[in-house]
Amino acid sequence: MEKSELLQQLRIDRSAPRAGRGAGAWIGAVAGVLVLGLAVGGGWWFMHDAKAIEVEAVTANAPSAAGTGPLAVLQATGYVTARRQATVSAQITGTLTDVLIEEGERVEAGQVLAHLENTAQKAQLAQAEAGYRAAQAQLVQLGTQLAQSRRDVARAEELVGRKLVSKQAVELARTQVDSQAALFESQRRQVDVAKAAVDGAQVQLDYCTIRAPFAGVVIAKAAQPGEIVSPLSAGGGFTRTGVGTIVDMDSLEVEVDVNESYINRVTAKQPVEAVLDAYPEWKIPGHVIAIIPTADRGKATVKVRVAMEQKDERIVPDMGVRVSFLEDTNKPKAVAAEAPKGVLVPSASIVQRDGRSVVFALDGDRARMRAVTPGQTYADQRLVEGVGVGTRIVREPTAELADGARVAVRK
Repeated sequence: MEKSELLQQLRIDRSAPRAGRGAGAWIGAVAGVLVLGLAVGGGWWFMHDAKAIEVEAVTANAPSAAGTGPLAVLQATGYVTARRQATVSAQITGTLTDVLIEEGERVEAGQVLAHLENTAQKAQLAQAEAGYRAAQAQLVQLGTQLAQSRRDVARAEELVGRKLVSKQAVELARTQVDSQAALFESQRRQVDVAKAAVDGAQVQLDYCTIRAPFAGVVIAKAAQPGEIVSPLSAGGGFTRTGVGTIVDMDSLEVEVDVNESYINRVTAKQPVEAVLDAYPEWKIPGHVIAIIPTADRGKATVKVRVAMEQKDERIVPDMGVRVSFLEDTNKPKAVAAEAPKGVLVPSASIVQRDGRSVVFALDGDRARMRAVTPGQTYADQRLVEGVGVGTRIVREPTAELADGARVAVRK
């Protein structure tokens, strides 16, 4: 029956005789209202109850003193950073002739990344090598003359004993030997200078070849062939200061900012568990490398370096990370820990409703809201009081899930 028809029945017919108005008419009106209310309410209930919300169920487990695993004493957020990261540039200013890298490419230490225009450097090297060869030739010439002068001195000394030449002639010959020996030594030094000039020219030529300082992965390509690259920033936007950026993926670690009020809970070599924002189900074991001995005055935090004990290609710099600092199980305890009160449930199953912490327990095909009191965190689980052991609850309640809602558990 349509709403318009029901309303038509409730309309008072003033043309009817007054004698017809009595208990029967009043009962008919009330019945019409009830029929209308039941029709509207029943339709709403049918439409609302027909839509079941798909959920995933988990079971609340009982904790034990030795079976809960390491206790998370603190949680903090941070980012993946690289201890070895370099923007590779040229040591001299020059024009790029080619760039041999692309983003994502792995390079080895010493691998050629790019070349600069080297015509001038090659010319300087050729000139230096020519000077070096000339100095060597002159040294050979002076050496030959020195050897001849020494033979002349030996003959003169023999003849002066036989009084065939004067002593003055012998002294002149000896002076000639000493002078030529000095020239020879001077020329030897000139050869060393020429050799150093060759080495310097070779270094300048080598500067035209840009190589990787260490093995890593290219995360940025900053220049193209034809551009000028310089180790200095002079030249403004027309001069590149780097060719590309390389990251040593083996040096990746995590840096987190810990509130200075809780820094006393962190110690060196303390075990941790890191979870990347990109892979929330992947738990990466690690440990504290060091606590940086300085605080950020503006944020009231202290930086902590954390090492990840698993290396994977999925981990890249600047990823967001949530770090749980775990209780050090190697430390001796005076007394055995008592089993904590409550049950363990996934932290994601605890949501806020009207300012209270609640979970949704499964009652057949219905979700019943239960108020709980959250306690200590154990890795990705949390201790709560308010539900019993073995209670099946919704793993991740959505905002649309309400008390008494109809649910369908995903297999």
